[in-house]
Amino acid sequence: MSAGGGTKAIIAALLANLGIALTKFVAWLLTSSSSMLAESIHSVADSGNQALLLLGGKRAQRKATPQHPFGYGRDRYIYAFIVSIVLFTVGGLFALYEGYHKWSHPEGITAWQWVPVAVLVIAIGLEGFSFRTAIKESNHTRGDTSWVNFVRRAKAPELPVVLLEDFGALVGLVFALGGVGMTLITGNGRWDAAGTVAIGLLLVVIAIVLAIETKSLLLGEGATPEDVRAIEQALLAGAGVERIIHMKTLYLGPEELLVAAKIAVPSAERAADVATHIDEAESRIRAAVPIARVIYLEPDIFRPGKAATAAEPATA
Repeated sequence: MSAGGGTKAIIAALLANLGIALTKFVAWLLTSSSSMLAESIHSVADSGNQALLLLGGKRAQRKATPQHPFGYGRDRYIYAFIVSIVLFTVGGLFALYEGYHKWSHPEGITAWQWVPVAVLVIAIGLEGFSFRTAIKESNHTRGDTSWVNFVRRAKAPELPVVLLEDFGALVGLVFALGGVGMTLITGNGRWDAAGTVAIGLLLVVIAIVLAIETKSLLLGEGATPEDVRAIEQALLAGAGVERIIHMKTLYLGPEELLVAAKIAVPSAERAADVATHIDEAESRIRAAVPIARVIYLEPDIFRPGKAATAAEPATA
C-alpha cells in the first residue's frame, strides 16, 4: 500500500468501528432497538471492510511471477470491490430487512431508554474522528480536485472507500438518532423502523457507487489526461523520436502505469542509434511520470499514406 496515508485512515476507521460496534451491540441487547441492531451490523461490516482493504494492500505487494508477470497491484481493486459487495449485502440489505420487520411489528423502547441515545452520540464523535482522519489524508493527494471527482478518479481505492464508509456511517448515525429519539418521544416503534430503513437505503446507494467506481478500475483505466500529455511531451523531447504514431496507457495498480507506444524514428538511422533513442525516451518518461514503470516502445517509420485506425489514433 502506498505511503502511510491510506493505511493510517484505514486503521483509524477500523479501531473506531470495532469500539462502536461493541457499544452498539450492548445498546441493542438492552433496548431491542432495530436502529441499534442495524447500526451494529453496519459497524461490523465496516470493520470487516477495513480488514479487507488492509489485506488487499498486503497481497498487492507480492512480487511478479511468470503466471502474473505484471504483479499483483490490482489486488487492491479486487478487495475494494469485495468491500462494496459486503456493504451492500451485510449492511444495506440486512438493515432494509430489519426495518421492514420492525415496521410490520413495531415495538417501543421501554427499557434503558437513555442507552441508545448516549451510544449514538458517542459513536458520532468517534466516527467524526475517523472521517476527519480520512479527509486529512485524502487532502494530501486530492489537490484542487472536487470531492466528487476525487472519489470518481482516484486510482488508489482505499481512501475513497474509507471516505464513503465514514460519511455513510455519520449520516446513518443521524438517521438512527432521529429514529430512536422520535420513538422515545412518541412511543411509536415505527419511527425506529423508519430510521433503520433509511440506514439501509443509504448503505445500498454507497455500495452501488463503490461498485461502479471499483469496477472501472478492475476493467482497466488509462492514465489521466495530465499524465498522458506529460508522457507525450517526454517522448517528443528527444531528437530520435519524430512523432507518436499511437499510444496506450493502463494502470497495473494504483502506483504502477504501463505505457505502450509506437513511435516514428528517422528512416536512415542505424539500429544501435534507435535503441539508444528508445532508452533515452524511457528515461524521460519515467522522469516526467514516475509511476510509468512498465514501458514498451515500438520503433517504426511513419507513412502518411497509412490512415490511423480507431484502435491506433495518430498523435502529432
